[in-house]
Amino acid sequence: MPTNGSRPALGGATIGDLIRDLRDSLGMSQSRLATLLGEAAQHETVTRTDISRWENGKRTPGGFWLRHLATVLQTPVEILEGARVDRRRFLTAAAGTAIAPLVAADLIERGFAAALHTSPTVEDWAEAVDTYGRDYMTQGAAEIQKRLAADLVVLQQQLDAPCMWATAAKLATLYAKTFPGSDGAKAVQWYRNAAVFADRSGDEETRVWVRGRAAIALGYEGAALGVADTLAAQAMAIDGRPSLGMVNAVMGRAHAAALRGDSATALALVADGRRAFDVAGSDDAESDYAVPWWRFNIFASLLAARLGDERLAEEVQAEADRHLPESLPRFRTHLEMHRGLMLVRQGDPAGVAYARAALDSLPPEKHSLTLRMLMSEIEAA
Repeated sequence: MPTNGSRPALGGATIGDLIRDLRDSLGMSQSRLATLLGEAAQHETVTRTDISRWENGKRTPGGFWLRHLATVLQTPVEILEGARVDRRRFLTAAAGTAIAPLVAADLIERGFAAALHTSPTVEDWAEAVDTYGRDYMTQGAAEIQKRLAADLVVLQQQLDAPCMWATAAKLATLYAKTFPGSDGAKAVQWYRNAAVFADRSGDEETRVWVRGRAAIALGYEGAALGVADTLAAQAMAIDGRPSLGMVNAVMGRAHAAALRGDSATALALVADGRRAFDVAGSDDAESDYAVPWWRFNIFASLLAARLGDERLAEEVQAEADRHLPESLPRFRTHLEMHRGLMLVRQGDPAGVAYARAALDSLPPEKHSLTLRMLMSEIEAA
């Protein structure tokens, strides 16, 4: 029978959480899991009540049952063990619960195989960060998520220097963006993880950027506004000088204010964001780690639509149209959907059809979680 034990927690994940997530992803009931475990263990039995107690944290499975759970739930035992002990296994455990276990098992195996045969250098990781930043602008979240899961498994074995924690922070921030912001259990958890990783790096620029990027991502998506405000405030407290992180943080707070109906604060923050951008804005780099002029105006475009400010919307949308690269059609769809939202805010229900047509004209493989959330916001408005 399962042994008694305290409920271990690491980064918000517990053994019970992992068992439940893995079981659910396989479409398996607690009773079915108990039956399969009993068959695997042969001379031992486990009941549905035992499974429930594991998942609720009232009991903790020992090593014997962890090994059989790993077999039945089709995931390496290291994932389950990693929820109890050893900081260095944390990313493995989290990655395992973020995606389907069959996929996770393959990714983790490939990740460890890569780590055994090669040892990526600091320069290799810097190049990987740049590559992910560019790929995110054009590729789907699902593909990025799978690749990142494998690389995070490799990276976790090299977190012995501040610069590697900085790399982990940047990749974890992007990993968070592959989950919808409304899923606080995943996206918000990973934004918080990224902030902790950045703090371990000791690099103030990274600490500000990670928090600012999380704030604008959540604010733009209209999700977890309290978290967006908190992370933005932390970024501004760490270093108030103009930087890309500061631009993101200020614009994240602006969107949160707009969604709460505080137009005066939102517009004042946009002005602050513009002043920070004038000092620290990016060039025309097509990367998720950059904020070029066209992207700043896309941030402002959605905010103007949320406020129903037609004058500001026309101004910033014209600038975004003028500078947006043709290679990034997804972001042009953002602009068209902002126009649909503006119509709705002005009382014209045709704005919903306008936004839907813009989204439907974009090939499905180029859709993003953010666009789908934006469509939901327009329909709800």
